[in-house]
Amino acid sequence: MTLDIPQQLPDGRPFGGYIFDCDGTLANTMPLHYRAWRRLLAEHGMGFSETFFYSLGGKPTELIIELLCRDHGLVVDDVAAAVLRKEHYFLDLIHEVKPIEAVVAVARRWRGVVPLAVASGGLRRYVELTLEAIGIRPWFDAVVCIEDYARAKPAPDPFLEAARRLNVPPAECLVFEDSPLGIEAAAAAGMQSVFVPRVKD
Repeated sequence: MTLDIPQQLPDGRPFGGYIFDCDGTLANTMPLHYRAWRRLLAEHGMGFSETFFYSLGGKPTELIIELLCRDHGLVVDDVAAAVLRKEHYFLDLIHEVKPIEAVVAVARRWRGVVPLAVASGGLRRYVELTLEAIGIRPWFDAVVCIEDYARAKPAPDPFLEAARRLNVPPAECLVFEDSPLGIEAAAAAGMQSVFVPRVKD
């Protein structure tokens, strides 16, 4: 994988901080999340196409379940319980997770040089476990998860909160993202971004 990474800010200064999405950006978890989703939805007699799954990249689990209930006929008695069940199914697979080396190499290059953050739409427990599974959790000065902001991507909230915690102006941050929603959120935050292509299974 080759990434088109800007080397400096438009005014020639170096970036003040780097912010990374987790799933599909630092860690190749998306195929595992898809398997977890299929297991959950199969319990309700519902299919879930891979194309549709990837179109939802960046959306928190709770919002995906609400979308499926509202627009696609899913019926669940307890959304919060369904969220936890889906994430439990993901944890059953977490031993299979692999790093996305091209992105991890960027974090490795800049750790300890400039502040680094993760900004994810996932629940904190699962994001932390994912980072630990690929051995990179200590590299990050901040990990921002769905519990830490009001509006999910494509709103800028996750990235603005990460910049705040890094004490770096948003315009001086570079974001790495694998989803269109994440790229849109970075732009809304006034940040440059790098699109990370999907890793083939």
